[in-house]
Amino acid sequence: MEAFPPPPVSTIDWTNTEVEVLKVNEVNGHIESTYSKATGKWTPLTFVSNPYLRIHGMAPALNYGQQALEGLKAFRMPGKRGGIALFRPDRNAMRFQHSVEVLSMPSVPVDVFLRACRAAVALNAGYVPPHESGGSLYVRPLLYGSSARLIPSASDEYTFCVFVVPTGGYNGTRAAVKALILDDFDRAAPKGTGHAKVGGNYAPVLRWSDQAKTEGFGATLHLDSAQHEEVDEFSTSAFIGVRSHGDGDDDVTLVVPDSPCVIDSVTSDSIQHVARSNGWKVEKRPVPYTELPAFSEVLGAGTGATLLPIRSITRRRTTTTGRLPACPRLHVDTESETVIYLHDEQHSGGPVYLKLLAQLRAIQLGNVEDQFSWRFEVRAEDQEVEGVDEHLSRPQTEA
Repeated sequence: MEAFPPPPVSTIDWTNTEVEVLKVNEVNGHIESTYSKATGKWTPLTFVSNPYLRIHGMAPALNYGQQALEGLKAFRMPGKRGGIALFRPDRNAMRFQHSVEVLSMPSVPVDVFLRACRAAVALNAGYVPPHESGGSLYVRPLLYGSSARLIPSASDEYTFCVFVVPTGGYNGTRAAVKALILDDFDRAAPKGTGHAKVGGNYAPVLRWSDQAKTEGFGATLHLDSAQHEEVDEFSTSAFIGVRSHGDGDDDVTLVVPDSPCVIDSVTSDSIQHVARSNGWKVEKRPVPYTELPAFSEVLGAGTGATLLPIRSITRRRTTTTGRLPACPRLHVDTESETVIYLHDEQHSGGPVYLKLLAQLRAIQLGNVEDQFSWRFEVRAEDQEVEGVDEHLSRPQTEA
């Protein structure tokens, strides 16, 4: 029998850059487990080949938004038969526990979360892109209240799932995007749920981000909801400001908002570790809007994009604008004020972006030593869960 892991399936064109945009391709299946309030236990992990979920129309997940999610990636390592590794799933497991607690759902133990992620990847190992493509297998853990409830109260049953989506064709830098500050919409209220990764935090912003795209903005940025004076995060990624005072590597500071309303970004945390390993400084503190012109670069950090270079940040003219200090980066007109970080002729990001991205990607793809112990190997035995159909080939490790 073929050794584990199997080679990438031939039904996907891994050189097609459009696979990168998270188009959902059919895979072998997903992992499920159910929690019963009556027993207080999770059922054994089960493999399900059908990508659709059966859920009661009166489930709290559909009616009251009792649902949390995670996002992480698995990568194929180098070599003729390179292994497969998940990137920092333990960190995602801890964040998941926080999110489900916010929504009054039962905790998914870290070991169950890790086994489920490993099983989902192992049983879909053929869909992990080739190492040389730079692609990955996106892993989506999901927990939701699944039993019927008429009144808005906690569910009697919860379903935990782990789906996977192959994403490929990305092996380089990303094009810089323009960002727009959303003053007409608050993503998360103070003391609200902004710090939890729940679906309800994403859907309301779609109206605004879609409109921004039609105006040429590839990202939207949120300020604090109370005063609109401090930076929180981008709609789909964390904010990182860069202070660099020259061409050398010894005078770089990353500035990260410590707002209580933002998600604890795994990618941002990883970038901070890499920066410190370079001898750079990291400041986690409030980031006033007026500080934007002081940054030499601005980055968005998230699982999907990894690192996203920001070309500029624009704010429409309001009663709170017009307070940025005059500087070469600032462009002001009758409708808006814009801080420019990258000139039009510069396709990708600046030197700090390029270095951090290369370092993080090298760790994720197994091209360098895993000095932070971030890679979690996926093995043949991770396929051993209930419900695996006989027709599903499960390659075994060579003797």
